[in-house]
Amino acid sequence: MRIGELARRAGTTTRTLRYYESRGLLPALRAGNGYRTYGEDDLRLVQQIRTLQDFGFDLEETRPFVECLRAGHPAGDACPASLAVYRAKLAELDVLIEQLQSVRAQVGAQLLRAEAQLPGGPDPQCEFGD
Repeated sequence: MRIGELARRAGTTTRTLRYYESRGLLPALRAGNGYRTYGEDDLRLVQQIRTLQDFGFDLEETRPFVECLRAGHPAGDACPASLAVYRAKLAELDVLIEQLQSVRAQVGAQLLRAEAQLPGGPDPQCEFGD
């Protein structure tokens, strides 16, 4: 298939596919006329990249998954390097969750402090209408 069809089937743009190619993630064969040609395996590569990016992985973090697929494995996470990226991403997410929980606790404490300083307690809820 040509680049436009691959982009359409993968739900992305030709510009994105060219970028993946420039980063060495998506190999492109050239037909005699110079057009890029792709197969179903290339569609799987792009789908793997897009899924991981939807999960918050940066493009470089997708490389082990792509290499795993290119090595002939049925899934991009069937290789040790891919599993290591999963583990690192989970550790990163755990840190972010802890940070968010800390910020939430601080905001909650600030709200309680601010409400306690209001004369007569918190304002009643405003209602619209006459």
